[in-house]
Amino acid sequence: MNQSPLSIAQVTDIHLFADEKQELLGINTTKSFQAVVERLISLQNKIDALLVTGDLSQDGTPTSYQRLQHLLVPLNKPTYWIPGNHDDFAVMQQILNQAFILPQKEFTWGGWNFVLINSAVPGNVRGHLSETTLAWLERQLVARKTQPTLIALHHPPFAVNSLWLDRSILENADEFFAILDRHPQVKLVLFGHIHQEFHCQRNGVHYLGSPATSVQFEPHSTQFALRPEYPGFRLIQLYPNGRWLTQIERVACSEYILDLAATGY
Repeated sequence: MNQSPLSIAQVTDIHLFADEKQELLGINTTKSFQAVVERLISLQNKIDALLVTGDLSQDGTPTSYQRLQHLLVPLNKPTYWIPGNHDDFAVMQQILNQAFILPQKEFTWGGWNFVLINSAVPGNVRGHLSETTLAWLERQLVARKTQPTLIALHHPPFAVNSLWLDRSILENADEFFAILDRHPQVKLVLFGHIHQEFHCQRNGVHYLGSPATSVQFEPHSTQFALRPEYPGFRLIQLYPNGRWLTQIERVACSEYILDLAATGY
């Protein structure tokens, strides 16, 4: 008998402000996130949980995280999160721990092990995994050797072939890879930060980046540039035997494209 998969939605780079009318590069990030949430609600019966992979806020304010909670209420799905370089981790810990928004960074579900790690460095756009974080990751993987594992962090451990963006990827990716190479149960690594779809493979592990719910970055760009493309998120189906399937969902929003065109990109 085929077992039903666990269905996860990866949502990333929301960039909410304290002021719900404030814009990021011509885009009202509250409105673009609302459009994504509406699409998620339409898929509600097909989604078991959300993974939010950093830059939930643009200004790190309590109000922005409280708004995030409010916008997610209609979904009523277990939601796990990690910080990005724009977030304030201490504020997140105080606020994002109520009802279905959960602070756990390691859990098992549907035959899979999930490990969520913090790659954000206060005051720095680049990512880095501390010795403490690396040691914790190793312990989690040693403890659950037999379960297929998904790891999530904000910063990509790979260059994505955009010169300006590749200056802010994970600094100590080699140390991260060294741990993963010792643990073949790791199947997937999810990340945000790059505001675009990305997929590559290394030593049997698949690395997946997702579109943002806010602005989209132009792929393969030598300098900062935006792409006039709809916001989106990633859906992943995880089977107990370690098999997985994924697809990108884009959310049509005419105001989004009009606002982006007005920025000159």
